[in-house]
Amino acid sequence: MYTAQLPDKGTFVIRYPRGHGVLPDWHCPLTEINVGTGRCLRQGDRVAIVSIGPIGNNATKAIAQSGLNVGHYDLRFLKPLDDALLHDICQHYERLITLEDGCVQGGMGSAVLEWMNDHGYALPVTRMGIPDEFIEHGTVDELQHICHMDVDSIVATINQAYK
Repeated sequence: MYTAQLPDKGTFVIRYPRGHGVLPDWHCPLTEINVGTGRCLRQGDRVAIVSIGPIGNNATKAIAQSGLNVGHYDLRFLKPLDDALLHDICQHYERLITLEDGCVQGGMGSAVLEWMNDHGYALPVTRMGIPDEFIEHGTVDELQHICHMDVDSIVATINQAYK
């Protein structure tokens, strides 16, 4: 939000998650973030999770529960995508899992796949997010379980990726 309010930064869309606060370290300094840059949250070996938004907290928990050396990257921006970060990820991992609390079809995972295609990468990718169907109302935890974006589902996807 700090970067978005700075002069000459262009137009931003900021999506607020439903529910109560989800940012574990919300006491952070107000510093500018370079627009279109993601960040590495955790280095891994064969499998990396690329997430965007607060659903990344579920990925962090799932990686810890899995006991595996999974990389985790936070895109932070959907447009523009971080070319340098995506090149680094695609060059160092054998398989990707994309995780978003938005629609799978036409969402961040699709954008990453399009980017990979445009740059000649052919890694297997598993997209996790909201399926293209009507989802009933419920609590955040219930909806994440229904959409297979809860911690247990992410752990199962990680385990499957390592097989």
